[in-house]
Amino acid sequence: MPARQTRLRTLRDYIRWAVSRFHEEGLFFGHGTDNAWDEARQLVLGALHLPWEIADGYLDCRLEDDEHERLQTLLERRIGERVPTAYLLGEAWFCGLPFLVDERVLIPRSPIAELIDRHFHPWLPAEPARILDLCTGSGCIGIACAYEFPEAEVVLGDLSFEALEVANQNIERHGLEERVYTVQGDGFAGLPGQRFDLIVSNPPYVDAEDFADMPAEYQHEPALGLACGDDGLDLVRRMLAEAADHLTDQGLLIVEVGNSQVHVEALYPEVDFTWLEFARGGHGVFLLAAQQCRAHQALFQSRLG
Repeated sequence: MPARQTRLRTLRDYIRWAVSRFHEEGLFFGHGTDNAWDEARQLVLGALHLPWEIADGYLDCRLEDDEHERLQTLLERRIGERVPTAYLLGEAWFCGLPFLVDERVLIPRSPIAELIDRHFHPWLPAEPARILDLCTGSGCIGIACAYEFPEAEVVLGDLSFEALEVANQNIERHGLEERVYTVQGDGFAGLPGQRFDLIVSNPPYVDAEDFADMPAEYQHEPALGLACGDDGLDLVRRMLAEAADHLTDQGLLIVEVGNSQVHVEALYPEVDFTWLEFARGGHGVFLLAAQQCRAHQALFQSRLG
């Protein structure tokens, strides 16, 4: 099929044009990039299976007709339908690793990646034997942990069967079937009696006000992975009430709650949460040791209603 009529000829032409249109149309960037240039470069290069680090001279290469067609189609969808680039490409990167993604799962973007890269230093007292990635979605957090801790068994838990289909594809893609597996269930429901040295979770935590105000790009993501009640803490309350029963004596619980940090602090003023800091940006991630989870379990359970 011949390319639709265009004066764009090279990769550089398409990136420049995309940047202009992205600014003109007021697109939102929050799914792996934070500006129009990086978004345009990611989409154009990714669509043609070219690496991000491509030498600058290649940007002046002219395109074949089918390449014009593909770029035009994807750019029209990014601009007109506000589809995030990761969904258009079917791939996102997390902790330097590629993951299959589609509209069954959230696009990986958690600041927890920085903790994984740092080996959870200085918080982990020893190498974890068992790790749980609760509300796993694509499986990116748990799979990245499996790379960081090559002796650990990793469980990926989620309520959504559809999300776990994607997570299983990513387990297979990374060749980790022997020590990474998925479990379906609501919170800890699918894990009776199981304990872990490290529980990491990026659960749905967006409160009703923030969810109503989210840019159009987020409407392509599964609402089940974003919104969770008026204050965003419907699931987090249950996780806190039950975490003590699923942590080893030296275990750690790390949970991302984003902007709902204010609701966590208001709901549990008696609890000394450790709020983690990130050099690469991000906020609203707390850490509790197993001893804290046990000491406050009665309190957590009393505030489930």
